[in-house]
Amino acid sequence: MADRHLRRPISLVGVGLLAAIAFIFGLMTTCEGLPKNVADCPITPTPPSNLTIVPAAQIPPPQALCPFPMTITSPANGVTVTSPTALTVVANAPDPLYTMRVYVDGEPVLYSFASTVNQFLWMSNGQHTVEAVAEDVAGYISTASLQVNVTGQTPGISNIQNLPGWTSCSAVIGAQQQNVCAAGLGNAVSTLTQAESSPSLDGSAAEFSLAGPSPYSNELYWVPLGGGTNVSHFIYDLYFYVSEGNRPQALEFDINQAFGNTRWTWGSECDFNQTKKWNIWNPAGGVWVPTYVDCKDFPSNTWIHLIWTVERVGNQVHYINLNVAGTSYNIDTYYNAQPNWYQQEIDVAFQMDGNYAQQPYDVWLDEVTLNGY
Repeated sequence: MADRHLRRPISLVGVGLLAAIAFIFGLMTTCEGLPKNVADCPITPTPPSNLTIVPAAQIPPPQALCPFPMTITSPANGVTVTSPTALTVVANAPDPLYTMRVYVDGEPVLYSFASTVNQFLWMSNGQHTVEAVAEDVAGYISTASLQVNVTGQTPGISNIQNLPGWTSCSAVIGAQQQNVCAAGLGNAVSTLTQAESSPSLDGSAAEFSLAGPSPYSNELYWVPLGGGTNVSHFIYDLYFYVSEGNRPQALEFDINQAFGNTRWTWGSECDFNQTKKWNIWNPAGGVWVPTYVDCKDFPSNTWIHLIWTVERVGNQVHYINLNVAGTSYNIDTYYNAQPNWYQQEIDVAFQMDGNYAQQPYDVWLDEVTLNGY
């Protein structure tokens, strides 16, 4: 899941190396199927030496500002919107951007290393103040703000498989290649091709490939969707299609929500060769836990429908229900969330794991939707 995102399931930030590093600190990393003499994968990697962990979010005092051009281009000031609403922020800093945070009514809900943010904000009904604060590496700071009126809640975000901003990494990440990403025994060879017409349910699927010379190598993909604190229930609904159903070591599907120094990670994987169960991630414990649901090879070249229903309950994650290939399973399991988290974001992730021979295979995702309420 991940440690920006934690170990591998997750999360996740904008495009670029720093964004990738940020996400990976919190994403989960797995060792499923590795030989017994291989040490357990580290769960919380040490941040790279060239990256300073940003302190708790604070809106800088006016005297600290030395503004550079920065605008919130969407939504417009004073408009009426539904939630989630599309957010676009552009910062033209004189030096590379250090961080950007977005606040709703003074509370940080979105964190990024990118100078342009195109994501979504989840907000409750009513009047809200949205403010973006950006700082470049030279210490220059700029802000932009606006008012919006939220009058309704829509289900969520659809066709996530074709959104821009998908990022990936293999075994390790960082300038020194010393921080765990998707773990495994080497670096996979992997590609992502979006907007494919075939195979597809609606004419626009995303193809993820996995290959390479190293057995048991994996590739983690994630995409930041936005931020918000008012949503606590999520339904992750998607279809996947595997070219060779007996070749994946595991397939992983994750959701992350982070704010208020806590990260809630709902990580799941179909572990074909080790536990042979659907495993779920314990964020505070940093371990995979098998459920009672069997994980069997999926038929090749067949669309499989997957639905995860989860919720955030205080400082716990609650796995409510798994529905796969038309069969529903009551999971009803709680774990403590990950404390001491410094970023804010809502994102989803997908990981492909290679088997003992690193046999190549492809997975198509289609009609990927995250509903939140």
